[in-house]
Amino acid sequence: MKSNQLLYLSQDDVVSAGLTMDEIIKALEVAFREKGSGNTEMPPKPGIHPGGEDNFIHAMPAYIPALNAAGVKWVSGFPGNQQKGLPYITGLLILNNPETGIPISVMDCVWITAVRTGAATALSARYLARPESSVVGVLGCGVQGRTNVEALNTLFPLKRVMAYDVNAEAVRRYVEEIGARFNLEVVPVSTPREAVAGCDIVVTAGPILKTPHATIQAGWLDEGAFASLVDFDSYWHPDAMQAAAKFCTDDTPQLRQYQQMGYFQNIPKIHADLGELVTGQKPGRETNAERTLTANLGLAIDDMAVAPIIFRKAVEKELGTWLSL
Repeated sequence: MKSNQLLYLSQDDVVSAGLTMDEIIKALEVAFREKGSGNTEMPPKPGIHPGGEDNFIHAMPAYIPALNAAGVKWVSGFPGNQQKGLPYITGLLILNNPETGIPISVMDCVWITAVRTGAATALSARYLARPESSVVGVLGCGVQGRTNVEALNTLFPLKRVMAYDVNAEAVRRYVEEIGARFNLEVVPVSTPREAVAGCDIVVTAGPILKTPHATIQAGWLDEGAFASLVDFDSYWHPDAMQAAAKFCTDDTPQLRQYQQMGYFQNIPKIHADLGELVTGQKPGRETNAERTLTANLGLAIDDMAVAPIIFRKAVEKELGTWLSL
């Protein structure tokens, strides 16, 4: 590391660092074990909402002493960007030296956000899904529809993916890519129910909406199934969520803050957060018949668990551009 300089890493640099999904899941497990033990610092993320609607730009600071990780992510989500040919999620991450506070790296956060979100689903599923789960339903064939399957395929014996999206072309591309990339049977379906009923794991990965469209109805999710609500409760009718034996999240205080902002107005009682599951303070799945749900919000500790590894690998591989402070 060079004195009085920081390393800028573009999105290509971040990807070229070569982190595997297995490494990312393991890093998140450490982060959530530390969180569950009270050894992390992570205030609820403040945000602004330019243009109103469902647009957001959030600041996400965190400190994980055990991982020597401190920094902040400045990330935006603008659903309308997709109609403009622009990415829904964009942003930057600043990594600091926790001993001096000096910034040591600025890196693109798009790939990090994508993969750590999928990893959080898989980590939650380790505690809440049946170990033999092999059929995944995906509603939303975009970035998260891809990374969630990648992460789940790392921990579970997946065989089939039922793929739904309102955009038929997105489904076609998804079927072709995911089937070839992971050697899975990927089945395009024409209705949301076909991507829920009969599945062991369900991932809803559409845009995050303050007013849910509540497409998924009570009775669609099978007994014993697990669902990850990547898009908050946007896809879920309250009656469908109330059928869950356990409703979890990754951070209860931040979910309560979102409720004050108008999200999550009709969800069940929260059983546990992911830190409590990882540390064993609360039980995960207890019977094969339980329906289990998690609404992971996406936390700053996710990003800060991953960013230092990327930085170290980038330095080793001589990636990026050194800039003067």
